[in-house]
Parts: sequence; structure tokens; C-alpha cells
Amino acid sequence: MDFHPTEEQAAAAGLAAQIFRDMATHDRLAATGTGSDSELWKALTTAGLTGAVEEVGLLGLVLLLEEQGRTTAQTPYAATCVYGILALTRHGSPEQRARLLPALGSGEAVATGAFPNRGRITATQDGRLTGTAPAVPWLRDATHVLVPDASGTLWLVRTDASGVHTSAVETTAPWSAGSLTLADAEAERVGEPGTADAAEAYADVLAVARIAFAGLQAGVCAGSLARAVEYTSTREQFGRPLSTNQGVMLRAADAYMDTEAIRVTAYEAAWRVDEGLVAGEHALTAAWWASEAGKRVVHAGQHLHGGMGADLDHPVHRHFLWGRQLDAYLGCGSELLAELGAVLSGAPARAGGSGHSDHAPEGDSA
Repeated sequence: MDFHPTEEQAAAAGLAAQIFRDMATHDRLAATGTGSDSELWKALTTAGLTGAVEEVGLLGLVLLLEEQGRTTAQTPYAATCVYGILALTRHGSPEQRARLLPALGSGEAVATGAFPNRGRITATQDGRLTGTAPAVPWLRDATHVLVPDASGTLWLVRTDASGVHTSAVETTAPWSAGSLTLADAEAERVGEPGTADAAEAYADVLAVARIAFAGLQAGVCAGSLARAVEYTSTREQFGRPLSTNQGVMLRAADAYMDTEAIRVTAYEAAWRVDEGLVAGEHALTAAWWASEAGKRVVHAGQHLHGGMGADLDHPVHRHFLWGRQLDAYLGCGSELLAELGAVLSGAPARAGGSGHSDHAPEGDSA
């Protein structure tokens, strides 16, 4: 693969880094609490960074989400891009793309997804959904929710539709999450009937989501490590910086290698998706590294801050919360490893698995 971003990808990532760095400050994040920063969301959409995902592809999105992760910026950027823009670009009908993508790109509409599929939601033939999704990220901000039913068929639900009920839920990370309850709710099937296998479309969206959130985790870990390096380089003990202690150096080095492993596996998986290559195993690999290594890195960031790391108001604690949330979101390490083993052995994938072993992702390359 080519690890060098295109000119468009690099420009988008640079702009995102500037916006996140300028606006997702410690004071603003503290004032935002567990909600989302509406001004930051407006700045991202005004700069065209949501609509740009159609052009920069999944690898470009991974680069953009790294910048969000570095600052733990509280905005529904990842969810809207993955479950809205990319999902519709790859699997929506021409009419759905024409109707919905402009609104998602401008920020007028906000999307999220009730993923992974746990078989809790059923659908009738005329598109009525019933069931629950206990914790949907950024649901409190969303106008649309991408919902897979028990068979894996993808449906788009408006949060203001008849039969849709939402309530706030506090998760480990402040993601404006909510509980989604559907009671014979109106829904719109994504794509046109008979154009694609439902299970393949679901598997593709799940794989793309896992890659994108692995990129977000790479940024979370990089931000945590950067804070730890700054702290241990300036904090002195016995007349010398903590960073000169061999134990500190080794712990930081391990965290750096773990962060790079998350980043490179996410890059490779995203590149393969963009190129239309088989990417199921690579998505699971990236997600496994994001879960297992991500957990190690954010714990190291806490520990290297010593007593300061125990302060719930310290900036590094947000990285810890995000890292732990991403450790479990879309599958924890052991679950992902079991799915990967099933894919490699040719065994049937479990419910909620990627099931992406023999075919390239469905739909157009992002």
C-alpha cells in the first residue's frame, strides 16, 4: 500500500487539525460537559470537512478522525461520516444520495448508527421497525439513525418519526449517547430492493465503521502519549525530569509502538477499502489493535502522570475515558479475535460479525 496521503487528504487533515486544535481546548471541553460542541460542529461543516469525505475516501476520513481523537473533540463527526455519508455513498440508492448527502455534508442533518447488530430490532415488509438499541453514540444530536434489523437489512430512521423514542444515556466517554426505542416505527430501506445482499451491505458498513473508529482511537492514543511526554519532560523528581527514568522511558516507548500499530493497521485497512480490495480481515485486525493496544496506551498515559492522572478534571483523563469507550465499541478484543478466527477458518460469522472474508466491500469505493 501507499502510506502517503494525497494532496487533498493532506489538506483536509491539516485544516481539521487546525480547527480541532483551536476550538477543542481544555476550557471548552470542560464547559461542554457530556454534550456536543455545536459551534465546533458548525465550524467543521462550514469548512466543508463533512462533505469532503466523499472525495477523500475512508483513508482520508481516518486521517481526519485522528485529529479529532488527539483533542477528544465532542462532535458527531465520526458518526455522521460513517453511518451517514459513507453508508449512503456506498449503499444508498441514487435518489437517497441526491436527497440526503447534501444535508449531511452541510451539517443540516446529523447521522448515527445502532451498531453492531445484536438482533434486537425486527422489521415488517412494509418497513416498520420494533425493538431497542440501548446505547447509540451521538443519538442526542442525530436527525437520522442507520439501523440494521435482525436479518442485517439496513434502514434509515428519522429521530422525529412516528414510533421513535429516545432518551439520554451516559456512557464512559461523553458522546451524547442515547437509548433508541422503536415501536412500529416508520423507516426507509437503504438502497433499492434486490440490488445487494443485505448481509453483505451490513458487513461492509460495520467494517468501515471499525476502521474509522480505529483511526479515532489512534488519535486518542497519540494525544494521551503527547500529554504524558510533555508532563514527564517537565515534571522533576530528585532534581531531574521524570522522563530520564528508565522505567518511564520504556513505558512511553511501549505506548508509542502500540499507537503506531493502531495507526498502520487502520491505514492499511482503509486503503484496501478505497481500492476495492478484500478488507474484512484487515478491518478486524485494525479494530483488535484499537481495542487491545488502545486500552494499554490510555492506561499508560494515566500512570505516567502519577497522582495528576487520578484527577478527573485533568485533560489526560478524557483520553482515558475515550480510549476505554473505544475499547468496547463495535466489539471488544476477545470478540474481535473470535470473529477474525472464524473468518480465517471459513466458519460462519457470529451475529454482529463482519463476515467479510471472500469478497471485496460492496458498493462504490468511498
